[in-house]
Amino acid sequence: MWRREGHLNVPVLLYQIHTGLQHSIIRPTQPNCLPLDNVTLPQKLKEVGYSTHMVGKWHLGFYRRECMPTQRGFDSFFGSLLGSGDYYTHFKCDSPGICGYDLYENDNAAWDHDNGIYSTQMYTQKVQQILASHNPRKPIFLYIAYQAVHSPLQAPGRYFEHYRSINNINRRRYAAMLACLDEAINNVTLALRKYGYYENSIIIYSSDNGGQPMAGGSNWPLRGSKGTYWEGGIRAVGFVHSPLLKNKGSVCKELVHITDWFPTLITLAEGQIDEDIQLDGYDVWETISEGRRSPRVDILHNIDPIYTKAKNGSWAAGYGIWNTAIQSAIRVNHWKLLTGNPGYSDWVPPQAFSNAGPNRWHNERVSWSAGKTVWLFNITADPYERVDLSARHPDVVKQLLRRLSQFNKTAVPVRYPPKDPRSNPKLNGGVWGPWFKEDEKKKKSDKSKGTNKQKKSKNKKKANRKKGQSYHCRSRLAGG
Repeated sequence: MWRREGHLNVPVLLYQIHTGLQHSIIRPTQPNCLPLDNVTLPQKLKEVGYSTHMVGKWHLGFYRRECMPTQRGFDSFFGSLLGSGDYYTHFKCDSPGICGYDLYENDNAAWDHDNGIYSTQMYTQKVQQILASHNPRKPIFLYIAYQAVHSPLQAPGRYFEHYRSINNINRRRYAAMLACLDEAINNVTLALRKYGYYENSIIIYSSDNGGQPMAGGSNWPLRGSKGTYWEGGIRAVGFVHSPLLKNKGSVCKELVHITDWFPTLITLAEGQIDEDIQLDGYDVWETISEGRRSPRVDILHNIDPIYTKAKNGSWAAGYGIWNTAIQSAIRVNHWKLLTGNPGYSDWVPPQAFSNAGPNRWHNERVSWSAGKTVWLFNITADPYERVDLSARHPDVVKQLLRRLSQFNKTAVPVRYPPKDPRSNPKLNGGVWGPWFKEDEKKKKSDKSKGTNKQKKSKNKKKANRKKGQSYHCRSRLAGG
């Protein structure tokens, strides 16, 4: 399976609020990663005999060796650890002077592969090698997380030829990147056929967030952009292609969330989902393959207690059920509720893109009464989020606020530590990679504790000798 780009990459089993990753992304300099006690899809697939391989972007943290892809269920890993970087040089600067190389093969920097090859093409070549060397009669899970179409906007020159008519340079680059990505997916599919995998394969293509209009993306006619809870930020394109599908060529309009891939794929692989594993996802294979109703009736888009609080938010505005200063969003059946500071919420039509970039004067600027911190939409009838129904349906607002509150009671504390100066690639051979080592002070502390224990032990022995042999006699008798 492959994805386009974004935040949480490997199919996960839990909402962000249940991992501690509900605020923003994992920064390169943060001592943070997907919690080590969170089981991953490749770990479960390995239990039933699958070979597991990852090619592309990790972006789930790497400050400790235990956080690396090869420690989280993948037999092999080829790609980048960070969220973005140069497509040719594979270097990334997090801030001035904090720069490093970010291309890995398993647990080591892949300097030998640093040949100036565009990452989309390089990753495809790696996938072809994996498929050529594996026995197609044995199960394989291949996770391809292409870097495209994330910024920086870069593409080989020949892909620009068909898009000269696009005036806006960011849109032109974006189109060229996407054309290269489309070609890559075609080449992977051809490799599946060539090496004998295709007839028993399930191909899942998924993006994990909406586009960024300021960097060539477009969500029109949806509202908002990447990083927001408006539909333009969270409604992602995806498809499933497989000879195993019962209903081919159909469009699924049921609710499906990224957490659903975990139980769906484990069940298809005849794996076992432990009873003690708390799932936020559902098995949606019959929904996708046969057109049945989704078992999912709601989606918690997120609750972020750290994001900039809405100045006018209050418990009163949330009917005493919820503090509307907090940024959150939830979908229940046809209804969608947002609270707090919603972030960028304009509609950006295609004609807004000029040579200078998206022209704010051509955007549909959002205007609402001061102090608004709650929005309600019938998202089925109004996917563009143009008609706020919160004043008309206060009972529905209360119902969704209660559901938010229920979810929030199950949330774990946010994991968003401050940057660690030891993360600087200059201290790690110029490479972004695991840097965390036991603190020297802690080591000294442990040593001193050990010394004190030894002294106490010696003193006890001396005291026992002074008292005679009663201690030793008892120990012999106890041992038989």
